[in-house]
Amino acid sequence: RAESAHRASKLSEMKFLFATLALCALSARAETLTDAPRLRPALLKSRQAVGTPAIATAEGRQPQPPATRELRGGSGMNVPRELQLVIGAAGIFFSFSIFAVLQEDVYKKAYGGEYFAFTFLALVIERGVNALTAYLGNLALGPSGHNIPHKEIFNSGISQMLAMAASNEALRYVSFPTQVLGKSCKMVPVMAGGIVLGGKRYSFAEYLQVALITLGVSVFNFGGKKKKVGKPDQPFGLLLLGASLLMDAVTGGLQDKVKKTTKEINPLVKGAKPSMHESMLWTNASGCLVALLLALLTGHLVNGLAFCSKHPEVLKAIVVYSISSAVGQNFVYYTLTQFNPLVLTTVTTTRKIFSTLFSVFRNPENSLSPMQWGGTSLVFAGLIGDIAKKMMS
Repeated sequence: RAESAHRASKLSEMKFLFATLALCALSARAETLTDAPRLRPALLKSRQAVGTPAIATAEGRQPQPPATRELRGGSGMNVPRELQLVIGAAGIFFSFSIFAVLQEDVYKKAYGGEYFAFTFLALVIERGVNALTAYLGNLALGPSGHNIPHKEIFNSGISQMLAMAASNEALRYVSFPTQVLGKSCKMVPVMAGGIVLGGKRYSFAEYLQVALITLGVSVFNFGGKKKKVGKPDQPFGLLLLGASLLMDAVTGGLQDKVKKTTKEINPLVKGAKPSMHESMLWTNASGCLVALLLALLTGHLVNGLAFCSKHPEVLKAIVVYSISSAVGQNFVYYTLTQFNPLVLTTVTTTRKIFSTLFSVFRNPENSLSPMQWGGTSLVFAGLIGDIAKKMMS
């Protein structure tokens, strides 16, 4: 019976994955019907197509064939849009699914009766691997050639690292599905900050979307059944998730400042902005440095290394999920440049749904009550509603 249930679970996961890819394909198809491919100028080179010279006519000079555009270092090979989508979506799903599974194991799995509790050490490794990957990417593809606001990027890297620290630490006190759903509320503090600090106005549909997500998270947190195995979600873990969301809002504001400052210090360049690998490099480098300082002050560095020497499988898992995170960020950027933010949002949102369901199915401690399933549905209905709204607009 157990084997039959396991096969049924795997079959459900495969069906969900195929449905996800189909949803991404529909979004990409809708985008290609209304928008031409857009590629970051810093990663492009234009070359005139070789052909018959222009011929003078009564109407004037016949225009030359349009320039072909290719990624730097590319061969100019014409890759079908559908295949580009499959590459981007598969890369994001594969990379961040490995990241999610291993990160959950690091914080939730017992190692010889002990649990890993050295978040800042894990962040030093993860931020360091990301920074190294970005440095290599910058060498391979070249910089943007613009002046870069290093101070602003440094500050955003610190707030981003603190958001991740609170989120990772929360995994010690709440289940993985709770963490994912809690982080899905990121738009709530962002919207509140926009209203209070920026004087922004939002549409009724956006308010409805936030209300759905907030209601869904509330139902999920208060509709849980008493667990026979595992620990229930603890208030301190929910507080950490709230702190993480607050730092996400701060990070969003700082990243907006990076864009604004970049334009100001590059007045002669229209639409100037750092390349993906420049932003990734300086953001992660600053986060790594501050995480290292905090690891030294809190004892996470020395005690964490001692824990890892005693349980080397923990260090291996951290390194592997850090590499997966770095690779995933490159696929995120690839999808964004080849398509648009709508397609990227579709892929990343459905990846979160898949990761949540996979965590529930693979770990009995994460089983949900019917009321929690309802809350989960409300949260993801709000997220999918945002995708549908953008597609219609």
